[in-house]
Amino acid sequence: MDLNLKSLMSKVKVIISGGGTGGHIFPAIAIANALKNIQSDIEILFVGAIGKMEMEKVPAAGYEIIGLNISGINRSNMLKNLAFPFRLIGSLLKSGKIIRSFKPNVVVGVGGFASGPVMYAAGLAGIPTVIQEQNSYAGITNKILGARAKKVCVAYDGMDKFFPSQNILRTGNPVRQDILNLNGKRDEGMKTFKLDPTKKTLLVIGGSLGARSMNLALKANINTFMDANVQVVWQTGKLFIDEAKKAVAEANASNFYVSDFIYTMDQAYAVADVVLSRAGASSISELCIVGKPAVLVPFPFAAEDHQTKNAQALVDVNAAILVTDKEAGSKACEEALNLLSNDEKRATLSTNIKTLALPNADAEIAQEILKLAKVA
Repeated sequence: MDLNLKSLMSKVKVIISGGGTGGHIFPAIAIANALKNIQSDIEILFVGAIGKMEMEKVPAAGYEIIGLNISGINRSNMLKNLAFPFRLIGSLLKSGKIIRSFKPNVVVGVGGFASGPVMYAAGLAGIPTVIQEQNSYAGITNKILGARAKKVCVAYDGMDKFFPSQNILRTGNPVRQDILNLNGKRDEGMKTFKLDPTKKTLLVIGGSLGARSMNLALKANINTFMDANVQVVWQTGKLFIDEAKKAVAEANASNFYVSDFIYTMDQAYAVADVVLSRAGASSISELCIVGKPAVLVPFPFAAEDHQTKNAQALVDVNAAILVTDKEAGSKACEEALNLLSNDEKRATLSTNIKTLALPNADAEIAQEILKLAKVA
């Protein structure tokens, strides 16, 4: 039977593996949605890590997910790694069962704990794999898996030092569709966050889990922002929300909107004059698309310090300001306030960061997945 005819007769099946943080989960869901938009009857199965946020976020987006009992290496407490080999072996065996049962045409890895075992099992079964590498510095797992992947979709130039150059596609990172067009959303956001449209606004986002150094810096500078007549939309993460709300209440800071998680990020970006952010790949991709001037505070314990490398890639083209995590307490808020008062600098950073935007990543990655599925 002709391969093209065969592919039309049988339903395409895709596994998307990985997760752990919003930086992995939201691109994965964006890819799944793009696949559905192109081919509505496609079957998609997610594989994540038990206890991680994908087990909640993926079903909420309407997709089935299976969890593996897998976690990363604990670098701060080596005793906690004693069970790692057993979890890894168990996850590899379960991944093999998932592959044999679901029979995917293609397996996609977006990074995170669950990605490695599933991608490895797919390779053993001869199923084509696609890696979506969000960062400017590839992690160990992706570097190993990348040698066998049919395609590696990246967001930065120079990734041929990690992957075979003939397999690399510079697609950018998939982002939430609602941020692609912010026209008319500033007024909505002002109402949502109870802000004054005549005042400058700082948006603080420490990633889906929060950023302690940034949170402590904000807490210490509540009065400074009040004195500067600047309003703040502050996403704290779950661990810091109570402390932040207490500090804001004690200061009677009506210019602060505090939340552990912001669901209407399109509105949050729309109201922001400056963004204070971690330097995860998804955050940076979104900042490029919305064109917002940013002060970046990379998480220093990310694998291979990739967040610093992500941020530095922007700094090198005068598209963002970098403050180290160690200096966050003394410099992060100061740099943000300086930027808020410097119209020319904000305009320059905004212009430069927009040149790095790749807004069609999800559709491009989906097309590549479907091309591989047609001959799988």
